[in-house]
Amino acid sequence: MNDIWQGLAQAARLIVARDADLIEIATLSLQVSLGATLVASLIGLPLGAWLAINRFRVRRVVIATMNALMGLPPVVVGLFVYVLFSRSGPFGVLGLLFTPTAMVIAQVIIITPIVASISHQAIRDLWADYHDLLISLNASRTQRIKALLWDGRRALMTASLAGFGRAIGEVGAIMIVGGNIDHATRVLTTAIALETGKGEFGMALALGFVLIALAVLVNLTVHFLSRTERGSRW
Repeated sequence: MNDIWQGLAQAARLIVARDADLIEIATLSLQVSLGATLVASLIGLPLGAWLAINRFRVRRVVIATMNALMGLPPVVVGLFVYVLFSRSGPFGVLGLLFTPTAMVIAQVIIITPIVASISHQAIRDLWADYHDLLISLNASRTQRIKALLWDGRRALMTASLAGFGRAIGEVGAIMIVGGNIDHATRVLTTAIALETGKGEFGMALALGFVLIALAVLVNLTVHFLSRTERGSRW
C-alpha cells in the first residue's frame, strides 16, 4: 500500500514540476496521434460517405471487410509496417523505420477502418433523408459526398474521436515500428510499459495521468467547438 501512495506522490510531483521528459513524451504522443487521426479522417470520412451513396456488386463484401478490419491486431499491423520499411523491405530506402513517421503510418492503418465504418453508418442515415433532394438537384456524386459530409460534420467528429482514442492508447504497433527510443520515438504508452517494467511506478503513474488528461482534453475541446458552432446557428 505504501508503494502505491509513494508512486502517486511522485507522480504528482513530476506533473506539478512539469518534468522535461514527461512533457517531451506527451508532446510526441499528441503529435503522432493527432497526425494519424487527421490522415485517417481525410481517408476514412470520404470513403465511408462514398460507400453509403454508391451501389456496386461487391459493396456488402467491402463494408463487411471494413467492419472486420476495425479489430485489426495492432501487433500484426506493426509487423507489416516493419517489413515494408526494414532495410530489406520495398520501402527500406526511405529510412523511415524507428521514426515518428513510421508510427503515424502504423496508426493510420489501424484507425482508418474505424473512422470509415463509423462515418459510413452516420452518412447512410443522412443519405436516406437527403436522397430524393440531392437526386432532384441533379448533384454529382462528389457534390453529394461533400454535402453529406458537411451536414453530418458533428456526427463525423465522433468517428474521428474514436480513431484518436484508439491511436493515443495504442502500444503494440508503435513499439515495433518506433522502437521506444528515448528522445526520438518514446510516447506515453510505450513509456508506461517501460517504466512499469523498471519498477518506476511514480513515472508510470504520471505518464498514465497525462495520457488520460490528453484524451479527455481533446474530446472536451471538440465537444466545446461543436456546441459553439451549434449555438452560433441560432
